Amino acid sequence: MVEVLMNKLREIQEKEGFLSEKSLKELSNEMNIPISRLYGMATFYSMFHTKKPGKNIIEICASPSCFLNGGLTLEKFLINELKIDIGETTKDNKFTLLKTSCIGCCNIAPAMLLNGKPVGNLTEKKLKKILKKCK
Repeated sequence: MVEVLMNKLREIQEKEGFLSEKSLKELSNEMNIPISRLYGMATFYSMFHTKKPGKNIIEICASPSCFLNGGLTLEKFLINELKIDIGETTKDNKFTLLKTSCIGCCNIAPAMLLNGKPVGNLTEKKLKKILKKCK
């Protein structure tokens, strides 16, 4: 049942860009599942968004490997550069900044996901180039 729900949530997000309250209510009625359970799943897994994200989604890896290789410094850099906090979207809707568990890129730490694609060996200089390219 969980696998079916996960697939349904993925389908909705791919179609709409995020999991709206309206979509979750419709799925709740369709599958006869309490909306609280659907919302719990949607907010538990970092790949789901319950608010419309920006054009570019940056997910900072919070693994020990990334942390020990300067990830926290780069996280603070992104917060300052984008002028938003973790979980927020820039006013121009170009960037959403998130934090996620290990992304499996310990060999290129510190790393992040940019629109679902891994980017590693991050430095402030590299992040500046990435942000400029995405704008």
